Amino acid sequence: MVETINKTLTVNGREVSIEQERNLLELIRKAGIEIPTFCYHSELSIYGACRLCIVEVEGRGVVASCSVKPEPGMVIQTETKAIRNMRKINIELLLANHKRECPTCTRSENCALQDLAHRLGVQEVRFKAPRVEEPLDESSPSLTRDPNKCVLCGDCVRVCAEIQGIGAIDFVSRGSKAKVAPAFEAGIGTLECVNCGQCAAVCPTGALIPKQDCEPVWEALYDRSKTVVVQIAPAVRVAIGESFGAQPGENVAGRLVAALRLMGFKHIYDTSFTADMTIFEEANELFERLQKGKNLPLFTSCCPAWVKYAETYFPEMLPNVSSCRSPQAMFGSLAKKVLPEQLGCKRKDLVVVSVMPCTAKKFEAKLPKYIVDGEPEVDIVISTSELQRMINSLGIKLMELEPEAFDMPMGFATGGGVIFGNSGGVMEAALRYVVEKLEGKPLEKVDFKQVRGLQSLKEASLNVAGQQINVAVVHGLAATKKLLLDIKSGKADYHFVEVMACPGGCISGGGQPQGGERLRRQRQQGLYHADKTQQLQKPQDNYLVQRYYDEQLGGAPGSRQAHKLLHTEYQNRSQIFDAKLPIMRGSQERRLPITVTICAKQDNCPGQLLLGMLSDYVKKNDYLPWVDLDAAFSSRQSKDGTISVSVGEHMVERSKFRNAQNTLEQLENQAAFKKITKLIDQQLAALRQ
Repeated sequence: MVETINKTLTVNGREVSIEQERNLLELIRKAGIEIPTFCYHSELSIYGACRLCIVEVEGRGVVASCSVKPEPGMVIQTETKAIRNMRKINIELLLANHKRECPTCTRSENCALQDLAHRLGVQEVRFKAPRVEEPLDESSPSLTRDPNKCVLCGDCVRVCAEIQGIGAIDFVSRGSKAKVAPAFEAGIGTLECVNCGQCAAVCPTGALIPKQDCEPVWEALYDRSKTVVVQIAPAVRVAIGESFGAQPGENVAGRLVAALRLMGFKHIYDTSFTADMTIFEEANELFERLQKGKNLPLFTSCCPAWVKYAETYFPEMLPNVSSCRSPQAMFGSLAKKVLPEQLGCKRKDLVVVSVMPCTAKKFEAKLPKYIVDGEPEVDIVISTSELQRMINSLGIKLMELEPEAFDMPMGFATGGGVIFGNSGGVMEAALRYVVEKLEGKPLEKVDFKQVRGLQSLKEASLNVAGQQINVAVVHGLAATKKLLLDIKSGKADYHFVEVMACPGGCISGGGQPQGGERLRRQRQQGLYHADKTQQLQKPQDNYLVQRYYDEQLGGAPGSRQAHKLLHTEYQNRSQIFDAKLPIMRGSQERRLPITVTICAKQDNCPGQLLLGMLSDYVKKNDYLPWVDLDAAFSSRQSKDGTISVSVGEHMVERSKFRNAQNTLEQLENQAAFKKITKLIDQQLAALRQ
């Protein structure tokens, strides 16, 4: 019999066993001691910059507990006079370099810096700020970046690079000039940010927050000429209550409806209604593709951050993305068409507000394709956290309200629509529809637990009416990239794939109250419990959705009217660049902008050759006063010689151009060059008339 040796160390005189902890910090927290940190996040790589988690290890001195592995026999002190003084000085230094307008900060209620200053007894800041105040970055429709509140913890940098695989923000400069900023210190909204808001979700100080849109909502509510209606996304109901004393994951939908009525909203609807409708359309799309065997796998389109990611990084996969609008966008389209007559108001006087867990929905609502006759179909999008502050500002005690019902008909939803807020929820709702329709008989069990859980990738293979259907569910865009590459290379074979940008899905959206994996699991379970409390679980059983089809949408999914109101098109955004460098500037008031991509990571880049040829062409034809020519730097290397060129508002799709080595490449270059210069000639002729 082999005796198991128990590996232990000592923390503050108490023996603690070593199990699977990555570092001393995790082990000490297991022992019931909450060591302060800024830069440590359990789901990100270890950074070790803030030096707040310092402890004293006998024989080693003071170390950062987040970056030291536990070893048997260690003797650790978490609190000594020297350690406490060092932590206080570190907090003072952070505060000295931090914009201290705490009462007006949106993170004032849950600011880690403020909490630690109170906890450590910091009553004054003895150091002066080393740099001048920088301007706010308001370039994004989804996020506000205040560099003056940044404490260089690096959480935003790591979540963007490691969880989302994008790297839209990073460290800039060194020493006292170090800061976190987008590439070339451009506005974050001008780069490849997909608006997911995960940077704001992990930021401990309010340096990155969801764009605040409460004031336009108040203005609309105070305007008696306006009819203000609101839709509530599924994930909101299991997160907003946390700020009012509810248990994490508790469904407070009824109380939230009551609160919104007290605030002055005329009608309150459930986005789960159009989530059910999404399944009608998406399942019909899947049926057609399965029959034709084309454009498979079909990817879901509910997450606007994922859609923008596909448009930017994988435009060749766009034919595989469902043409269905997101539930928010479907609701806006239907509301602006149907509600003016139902509610007795003019379309221009109807204000549609969305309460979303997602910062990318703010971006989505402002897309030109969702603006009709100058008016957006969804007027204002606010996050869960914004609504929480609005409710608080009126002194409404959410948990003391009697629950009220959503308004009909767009307040009725099945459990399938409610679970859209979870990663795997869209897939499960779709399977409830697809399996029943293909098999031609009622489902005996509506749960498809194979696609549930918080793993970044979940896969299932189902035999449906003698046909094997392979499905996958993925969340986090870094994991999505890996899956897409496997699909493109033939390593993975699916018919239907659900993608969500945020970990765990909408329950962890950038507009939700901050929380880690424990809260994520509780919110997830809250939505599955809400599913079971609904009268119906299958989207196809939503008879009010069917009534809308009969009365407003041409009778059936996929009809011409349904396609007009509920579907969309996508654009190739691969021409979105990391930064631009002006090459030449014209002198005329009206000028034609021309942009050529140069890959910063590619030797002998063909874009450089094309840029030189276009520069010579502009000079030779005396176009210089009428042209602005830019080199656009992109981190995406072209493997097949295709580069992005824009002439005015026209994108020259995937122009093939090479640093010529043989006759064939020279011919390809000549054809691409002629195509581009012909477009320049046409655009300039129109401009100069």
